[in-house]
Amino acid sequence: MTAPAPRHRCPRRGPTRRRGRAASATVAATVLVTAAALATSAARQPGSPPATEAPATEAPTDAPSPRPTPVSPATPAVPTDGPAPSATPNPPVDVPDAGSGSFVIAPTTEPPGAAVPEGRPPRDTRHYTVEVEGELPFAPEDVAAFVDDALRDERGWSSVLPQRFERVADDQDLRVLLASPATTDRLCAPLQTNGEVSCRNGDRVVLNARRWARGVPDYAGDLTGYRTYLVNHEVGHALGEPHRPCPGAGAPAPTMQQQTYGLDGCRANGWPTVG
Repeated sequence: MTAPAPRHRCPRRGPTRRRGRAASATVAATVLVTAAALATSAARQPGSPPATEAPATEAPTDAPSPRPTPVSPATPAVPTDGPAPSATPNPPVDVPDAGSGSFVIAPTTEPPGAAVPEGRPPRDTRHYTVEVEGELPFAPEDVAAFVDDALRDERGWSSVLPQRFERVADDQDLRVLLASPATTDRLCAPLQTNGEVSCRNGDRVVLNARRWARGVPDYAGDLTGYRTYLVNHEVGHALGEPHRPCPGAGAPAPTMQQQTYGLDGCRANGWPTVG
C-alpha cells in the first residue's frame, strides 16, 4: 500500500501408523554325542514406532483496507516465479500486537554515512535503511539480508527500471520498517491498515510483522515468496509504481497487484520482471 495524494489506499478489496513386524526366527539345533539334546531360541523384533507429521499451517493478508481478513496462526515457506526452493515449514512465530515504536537499524559494513556522497545521491540510486521494532522476534540483520536479496536480485526492480539500491546506516532515501500491527497502523495513517496489512507512506516502507510472520492463504507453503512480494510491492510504490490488475487467468500476478487480498486467477509472483 502506498500513501497517494491526497489519499491513496494500498488496500482493497492422521498420522499414519507404520507397523513393522519382524518375523520371529526359530533356530533348532540337535547335537548327538551320547544322548540327544534339543535347544530352541526365538528372536522377535518390536514394531517400529508410528510416524507423525507436523500439522499443516496456513496464513492470512498487504496494502491497507477497511475490511481486515481473519488471521490463522500459521506459517509456510518458500518460492515465487522461477525454480522453487524445497519448501520447509517455518515454526509459528508469536508477533506482539503492539510495540514501543522504537526501531533498531540493521548494521552495515560501511561506517555511518560512508556510502552516501556529499549532496544528493544520483537519481538512479536509492539508499535505504532496514529497521526492526525492538519487541519483534526477528533479528535486524536477518531481515536486512532478506530485503537486500529481494531488492538486488537480477529479477528485481533494477532489471526493469534504471534503479539501483544501496543499504546504509543513515542519510537514507527510504526507511524499510518491520513493525508490529499497532505501530504499522500509526506509521501508515491516514491509510487504514487495520493491524493486518502493510503500506508505503512518504519515505517509509512499513512491513506489517503479522504478515511477515504468517504470509497469506494464496502463498500457502511459500512464506519466502510472499515476503519477496511484500518488499517489492511496497518499494514499488516508493518508486512511483501504481497498482495493477491480474492480466488473465493463469498468468503470473504483477508485483503491483494487491496479492495480499487475492490473486484473481493469476499465479503468485513476487518479482517485478513479470507481469
